[in-house]
Amino acid sequence: MLPHEHTVVMKFGGSSLADTDKIRKVAKLVAARHVAGENIVVVVSAQGKTTDGLMKMAHEVSPNPSKRELDMLLTVGERSSMALLSMAIADLGHEAISLTGSQCGIITNDNHFNARIIDVKPVRILDELEKGHIVIVAGFQGMSYKKEITTLGRGGSDTTAVALAAALDARWCEIYSDVDGVYTADPRIVDPFHLVELSYEEMMEMAYRGAKVLNFHAVEFARRRQITVYARATDGGRETMVRKPALELGRAVLAVAGADRLVGLVTGDLAQTADLLARLSAHHAEIQYLLSRPDGSGVLVLNPVTAPDWRAAVPEHDRVEALFSVSVIGRSIGFENAMFNEALRLAADCAAEVFCVEANPSHLTFYCRGETGAALTAAFHRAFVTPR
Repeated sequence: MLPHEHTVVMKFGGSSLADTDKIRKVAKLVAARHVAGENIVVVVSAQGKTTDGLMKMAHEVSPNPSKRELDMLLTVGERSSMALLSMAIADLGHEAISLTGSQCGIITNDNHFNARIIDVKPVRILDELEKGHIVIVAGFQGMSYKKEITTLGRGGSDTTAVALAAALDARWCEIYSDVDGVYTADPRIVDPFHLVELSYEEMMEMAYRGAKVLNFHAVEFARRRQITVYARATDGGRETMVRKPALELGRAVLAVAGADRLVGLVTGDLAQTADLLARLSAHHAEIQYLLSRPDGSGVLVLNPVTAPDWRAAVPEHDRVEALFSVSVIGRSIGFENAMFNEALRLAADCAAEVFCVEANPSHLTFYCRGETGAALTAAFHRAFVTPR
């Protein structure tokens, strides 16, 4: 095996593995890196919409499936990807082996469906690298200290990759998807600028506020272990590097991020609201705050990191309406009166029905109805974001 400084962890998302042609393309990319003299560990997600399809089937079978059994079911997607990619690499004349999260030593807590990694013991991976093998690892999964199969929540394959990079003392971690890095806003809404480099803190704030290129927990893990992360497109092109900045970056406003999964407009009396909060808590949804309104409704703001699938806790008959959050992200911006006043004016121009505003040194966030979210995102991007 080559020294640790020649070890690289490459993670490929589901869109990069969506069909057999794409799997063969990834296999060629991985094989080329191996021939170039690197120890290669590849982390894979489930193909395409496999996880969504499995979830749909689970809820067709049972309206309230066991989280333990969901973990058993959902890990099938990544296991399929790892085996297919290993076969494709072998067909190119290279020795590869696929390993599940438990086989490669990822140990988690006992929180089914949203587990956290507590230790990584990559003994099996090191043994296989010593033999000159390319190692393919199923992302998104591990084994609890109780020997139970667990999953790491949405985007958990990114966390798998960064955790393995830290445990293997890898040079860095490369995250591949169909997007060539991180942009200043959602390209489906505006024509954004590409961001070449971000600090861990900036990327974490963007991920928390709705940007979907990198997983929040993965970046948090990278920050703790000082692992440089590259966000790249499988087809090549530009990239975004996430690391500890060598110097203070000069621009205050970084990006605009939006999401429709952060908050809910709750209607009903206090007893109904209390019941809803109890059910959200049972689904490990962390509540940031509840704003009470004179008409008996309230704006419920959830921590998206702890509640990526919070709607599972809310039956359809509950009077809960999802809202859209639009965040201007940067440094020391949340308390700038001039920016706040301009943001209010822009919201009025967009006819956005704003239910509450959250101001913080790292962001200024407006919560509004979904139909105005895209217009407000575009307006904020035009007004506050310039090329970096």
